[in-house]
Amino acid sequence: MKEQIDLTRLPRHIAIIMDGNGRWAKQNGMDRYMGHQEGVVSVRKVVEAAGDIGIKYLTVYTFSTENWNRPQEEVDALMALMVTAIQRETPDLMKNNVRLQVIGDVHRLPQVTKDNLNECIETTSHNTGLTLVLALSYSSRWEITEAAKTIARKVKEGSLEIENITEEVISKHLSTQNIPDPDLLIRTGGEYRISNYLLWQLAYAELYFTSVYWPEFREENLYEAILDFQKRERRFGKTGEQIKLNK
Repeated sequence: MKEQIDLTRLPRHIAIIMDGNGRWAKQNGMDRYMGHQEGVVSVRKVVEAAGDIGIKYLTVYTFSTENWNRPQEEVDALMALMVTAIQRETPDLMKNNVRLQVIGDVHRLPQVTKDNLNECIETTSHNTGLTLVLALSYSSRWEITEAAKTIARKVKEGSLEIENITEEVISKHLSTQNIPDPDLLIRTGGEYRISNYLLWQLAYAELYFTSVYWPEFREENLYEAILDFQKRERRFGKTGEQIKLNK
């Protein structure tokens, strides 16, 4: 399937909602933690495959602000897994020229998690291949609310006029300010919703849903999603005829 991909028409940025870890574990008679652990393997495989074909940005919904409401035992296990995964995966990120970034309300994370994240971000900061973005303690409504507060503060201080608030200004106040908007959103696990994820940034993204649980998602599943993306006509509000004339 990889050979069928047109490398001249790749999505520049792919965003993924990694859903189905718990259901996969339950289906296989395992504890939910095992689903999250196997999900880390899927992240590694997808990162390697995406970087190999030339994807520039990959953002994965790692932990939402709503996930803080899960049982404390599961939250603690996820935080511990995150630390272990970062320590284990950093050498592979370096080997594959992957740069790590994080978006979200990271102040809520345990200090040991923040320390490991910051160390990995610094270590990989000079890599020039794929940029892997972890959406951690993230929600789009939180992000837009924080942007609105900052913009309102600037208006109050007189450093920004209301008339000068544009879509570009709002985008520059989001946590993704230096990251292009996603071209393709992939959601695994058979659910058909965006779940408070990159609501502003996904305005013109192509949406791809699959029933495959995230722990089962591998390279071929990624290629399949990209091939589906390449069959679509992206019009951005224009007509199909206008798009053809501009090609």
